[in-house]
Amino acid sequence: MAYSLPAHTVLGELKLRVRNLAHLITFYTDVIGLQVLNRDSHKAELTADGKRALLVLEELPNAITMPERSTTGLYHFAILVPSRKQLGLSLRRLAEYGVRIGQADHLVSEALYLSDPEGNGIEIYRDRPRDEWEWEGGNVKMASDPLDIPGILREAEDSPWQGLPPETIMGHIHLHIGDLAKARAFYCDLLGWEMAADMSRMMRALFISAGGYHHHIGLNVWAGVGAPQPPANATGLDYFKVVLPSAAELDEVVARVRESGVEIAQQNGDWVVSDPFGNEIRLGLAV
Repeated sequence: MAYSLPAHTVLGELKLRVRNLAHLITFYTDVIGLQVLNRDSHKAELTADGKRALLVLEELPNAITMPERSTTGLYHFAILVPSRKQLGLSLRRLAEYGVRIGQADHLVSEALYLSDPEGNGIEIYRDRPRDEWEWEGGNVKMASDPLDIPGILREAEDSPWQGLPPETIMGHIHLHIGDLAKARAFYCDLLGWEMAADMSRMMRALFISAGGYHHHIGLNVWAGVGAPQPPANATGLDYFKVVLPSAAELDEVVARVRESGVEIAQQNGDWVVSDPFGNEIRLGLAV
């Protein structure tokens, strides 16, 4: 029987390499609604609940930015808010700051798309209840229909902006990779993610998850099959964290990776492994 990650596996913090730390802190606090948890001269941890980091920013000396869709790495990370009202508040806030926004109704969720000042893709979304999701042939049914912008704004009404609520989490991450078959072998066969939607033919992408979620990770070859890895001093994704529900289950995943011959090492209490395309993953427990 194939191994599957525990149902309560979720994503933890995500770290970005950046050029201008102060500028991005201002954007993520004033516009997006996160709070500073810890900060020094070159690094900041941002939080929604005041306890745990959701986003980590580290300023690199001599950082460079690669052209869009030219390497593997981040396509976007997705901040999951707990309600449609909060999505409306975020939409209103983005509009007040003149942020260019994309939008989509994915049937399982309603989503806003934007980029930070250094070009990192961001999704802010809310999920529809799971009993409203539809599955066809083992794939969750998703679409990119127009979003009900007026209806979402009405949810916010005249409620004041108070930033992102404590229940906000990192809902999913979407990655540029270089080969869908290799990605499936690494993420599903080795790590134990389950296929939620195989869209390899329709849109050259896979959507994988744990516990029947619509997706925790999206994988696409939109930067090209065989896309190169970014240089070490490129801005963008440094790592993302996968949080296992227990030490025993974490140990099981680590053992599987070790037995496969893929390099994995312990660092600051987490286990660090890279996918075949240079995207770094940290495996750990909730803090």
